[in-house]
Amino acid sequence: MENYDVVVIGGGNGGLAAAATLAEKGKKVILFEKHNIPGGCGTSFRRGRFEFEVALHQLSHMGTPERPGPLRKQFRRYGIEEEIEWIQIEELYRVNFPDGTGLSIPVGREKCIDFLSREFPQHAANIRNYFDTVYAFCAQANDFSEKSAQSTGEPGEFKKFVMKKGFPKKYPVLAQYGLKSSQEVLDEFFPGCPKLQLALSVYWCFMGMRPDRFPWSILAKCTYIYMEDKPYYLRGTSMMMNQAIMEAAKRMGGVVQLNCGVQKIIVENGRAVGVIDERGREFRCKKIISNISPLATYGTLMEPQDVPAAARDYLKPYTVGISALTCFIGLDCTPEEIGFTTSFTLNYESYDANGDFMDAYKLLPEKDPLIATCYTVDDRQVSPEGTSVITAGVLKYSEPWEKLPPERYYEMKYEAGRRIVARLEKMYPGFTSHIEEMEIATPLTHMRYLNHPGGAIYGYEQDLRQSVFFFPAESKLPGLEFASGWVNACGFGPNYTYADKVAAKIAEEV
Repeated sequence: MENYDVVVIGGGNGGLAAAATLAEKGKKVILFEKHNIPGGCGTSFRRGRFEFEVALHQLSHMGTPERPGPLRKQFRRYGIEEEIEWIQIEELYRVNFPDGTGLSIPVGREKCIDFLSREFPQHAANIRNYFDTVYAFCAQANDFSEKSAQSTGEPGEFKKFVMKKGFPKKYPVLAQYGLKSSQEVLDEFFPGCPKLQLALSVYWCFMGMRPDRFPWSILAKCTYIYMEDKPYYLRGTSMMMNQAIMEAAKRMGGVVQLNCGVQKIIVENGRAVGVIDERGREFRCKKIISNISPLATYGTLMEPQDVPAAARDYLKPYTVGISALTCFIGLDCTPEEIGFTTSFTLNYESYDANGDFMDAYKLLPEKDPLIATCYTVDDRQVSPEGTSVITAGVLKYSEPWEKLPPERYYEMKYEAGRRIVARLEKMYPGFTSHIEEMEIATPLTHMRYLNHPGGAIYGYEQDLRQSVFFFPAESKLPGLEFASGWVNACGFGPNYTYADKVAAKIAEEV
């Protein structure tokens, strides 16, 4: 038996950051990861001469070297900022509309306002008002969070006081828009203008939730963060970033066990006190941080009698989120040869994003909004000279794929890929003839490699009832905490920074 201050279960983004922060603070920490590489979603794989990024679209919270965001500051503490080759993305994204037109949205508040005002002059005043509202909302939300964290009373007492006494007066924009959907707010500012609404709501796909259920608070924060801190990619894929975090954790004294997951959480007298790994070894600790889903943590790593009834009741309202169907494509031509000019695009078949999203419940792609990235646009070294790497896919729930008879799996998998390629061919004539390598990942692929219920790529559903003020971040078992996109806003930047805060708090306790 070995003793540690903290055991971390799972080497995804949050688990790696938690381990690195604890090691940085001098704590004795060990991380278990059942895969042979760290990163979870933040990994890559090779086919032929191409290396494909699994998940990262745009890294947030970075800022510039001169005006560092919270994530860059975190990486500086780990000593890895200079170890990674960062690529600043010059345009936020491109939206392609069903009529064949499209808009490429520039980085920067004023640039974006000026650009959209030229494209939609009749909405110029509302465009500026909208961005003013976004910035005011984020400023008030940040102030509220900071004051809540500084409150010395019982947990939640400050929030209760403000809510009862002065919330609407002190935080008027937060009070007005905090519980509204993205569709509600876009309809308020831009009624009858679906193109402009689609152009401003793109980040719904980062959370896997259609606009009429997607919290505007998340859309506002995504818009603000990418406008101010700039989106980044990195040479060598997100695998390089997670490898660097793992090495930093080890360099600072942490222990990382790859190819070795946790088999069981040890619970004694109603408290988590250690784990048994897949090799049967026992590790005792003061705290456990789980970077895997609460469902798997309680459901597969604990004896049924050890799972608190409060945990079952607490998680009962939450539903598993969406997965994805993705084509990883290597082309034998440059992006310009087939018409890619922006690294991230969202392609619509109609102006009804909410209606088209419902195809996510179907087995095969039909009218689903199609997400496509080509980071060769921003950095030629992302793929071999004269080539391009394309990732293109749609969001899909796993249920139809789980019900599919095994003997039909490959037929449907390749039919799904064929449909996605056909849509790309329509938008970028000649695309198909340049395909050199292609791999297809279905929701079942995500289930296999991530070990997530339903192959969920965003954790629980990120809607108005299950996110923002309602993330299931509380642990109902003393000695156990969570740090992942299952209990916080999903995404690379949010996962790293949230896990850093969880780990810093635990470091003060153990």
